[in-house]
Amino acid sequence: MSLFRVSEPLKIKLPNAEIEYTPAFFNLEESSRLFEAIYHETNWIEEDIRVYGKVYKQPRLTAFFASNHKAYGYSNISMSPQPFSPIVNAMRLKIEKKTKMTFSSCLLNLYRNGQDSNGWHSDDEKELGKNPVIASVSLGAERIFHLKHRKIKKLKHKLTLQNGSLLLMSGETQHHWHHQIPKTKKMIDKRINLTFRLIK
Repeated sequence: MSLFRVSEPLKIKLPNAEIEYTPAFFNLEESSRLFEAIYHETNWIEEDIRVYGKVYKQPRLTAFFASNHKAYGYSNISMSPQPFSPIVNAMRLKIEKKTKMTFSSCLLNLYRNGQDSNGWHSDDEKELGKNPVIASVSLGAERIFHLKHRKIKKLKHKLTLQNGSLLLMSGETQHHWHHQIPKTKKMIDKRINLTFRLIK
């Protein structure tokens, strides 16, 4: 059976982590409709990011939605929220119903091609609380998701994030693991990633 057609969560068995992956949380028709609507309706921004004292354009476009007025910050970037769009809010409600979790915000990333990326990091900002739950939806082109343990260097894992998939990271995952979406020289199309989270 192709993973793409699996609509129930699969546990990713890694130490010091609670990770579930649902390859087809949204079916193909839903995923295509969601991608087109979010791509065209979202006010995408290209932020500046500071790395070792130098300022660069962030290698992807972003947007930030929230049901409250709480800002979100990472890598010296502070993002003020826009209200949830109806279509992204509907996605949030579906994910909340399935996971029995609550999410107050959504960070959106648009990867325009294989050269757009997201470097090694953990979603461990203080406003996310002690053991944050991150629900990550992928729409569009497939990208490889890398994980590496913070202390045990030989512990690594790779996962292909498929169109319509949901990756749920919870428990102590962010304390013990870094993750990234690396650049690729392959000719690939656009991808939208939506990470739903609760800002406390």
